[in-house]
Amino acid sequence: MTPDELRDRILRWEDPHTDFKESVDSNSELAKDLVCFANSDGGQLVIGVAKDRSVVGVPDTDRLLLRVDDVAFQNCSPSLTVVPEVVKLDGKDVVVLNIPKGDQRPYSTREGRYYIRSGARCRRASREELLRLFQAAHSLFYDEQPLPRLALADLDLDAVTRYLVDTNQVDLDGDLVRLLRAWRMYDGSFPTVGGLVVFGRNPQAELESSRVVVGALAGDDIGDNFVDRKDLSGPLLSVIAQIETFLRLHLRTGHEIVGFEKEKREEIPPAALREAVVNALVHRDYTIAGPTRVFVLSDRVEVRSPGRPPNSVDAEAMRAGVHVTRNPHIYSRVVAAELATRAGTGIRRIARLLRQAHGTSLGISISDAEVVLTLPRGPSPGT
Repeated sequence: MTPDELRDRILRWEDPHTDFKESVDSNSELAKDLVCFANSDGGQLVIGVAKDRSVVGVPDTDRLLLRVDDVAFQNCSPSLTVVPEVVKLDGKDVVVLNIPKGDQRPYSTREGRYYIRSGARCRRASREELLRLFQAAHSLFYDEQPLPRLALADLDLDAVTRYLVDTNQVDLDGDLVRLLRAWRMYDGSFPTVGGLVVFGRNPQAELESSRVVVGALAGDDIGDNFVDRKDLSGPLLSVIAQIETFLRLHLRTGHEIVGFEKEKREEIPPAALREAVVNALVHRDYTIAGPTRVFVLSDRVEVRSPGRPPNSVDAEAMRAGVHVTRNPHIYSRVVAAELATRAGTGIRRIARLLRQAHGTSLGISISDAEVVLTLPRGPSPGT
């Protein structure tokens, strides 16, 4: 960093990637700042600038840099790599610590505390944020996390039995509790997130992120009035069936004479709709307290799944068939019900079905808040 760049940075002051300190008062405070940037998107800690933005400098830069190196190695877990710079400004030495986004996240201080950068400040990571950090590192999966406020009675064992019959696994219908533990649906004391979502008696009452909202709108704008809207309830496979019923109600079906036979024609292939719905429910981020939403508009169907795809998967990777399982235990139950395949080719299949049906393309939009799949409605059947 050049002196002019540092001066400009001081004028702009603190932001999510920049923090200023007059001095480093304690090793624990320094470790907190290093961990904070490493757990977020990385950034720069500038030492030697007062709160009034005056340059006070660092009297002994060599001593400070040795201390930084020691704290990054001894007081951060895993150890961090910090790239220091010394910039001369107004005749004084300012130390700039470049902390990259960590490739072994999440990082904690020696006291076992996890911090993240939020705006222009450093704060303790919430439980949900910490779980997402662990998920990104493949250290754990959120769908296997126990829910201590619940009990085995909150799982519907009769639904498990019906599931085994429907999926031709009746040979497993012995000790259902032991089976649920093997499936990571129950940890021996409490139901897990996956257990509640798949086999819960009332998942939506206990887990906000299991909510599903379906709606049909009058026009082609998401802000148009609803002509029909429902909050769905029940375990996952029941919810999928309810969504299919709702979509059949609000999408047109016609017939076309092919040869001597009538052939059904759909605005959107049902298999493409099912893939999109299952993809949204199975791969959504259940740490985010928001519903999965399915909207029927005049020209398209939108399937909105909270959270970004895991492991920085983008739209191009999704179209190419890149598959990263966020909720493997939920996914396994859906695969056994033959509503998804282990090949992870759902997005490619949706795109192919739309192209074959009426030459349209699947839309994929990714933001920090959600993933939106857009399935265009084809020509009205029979026209």
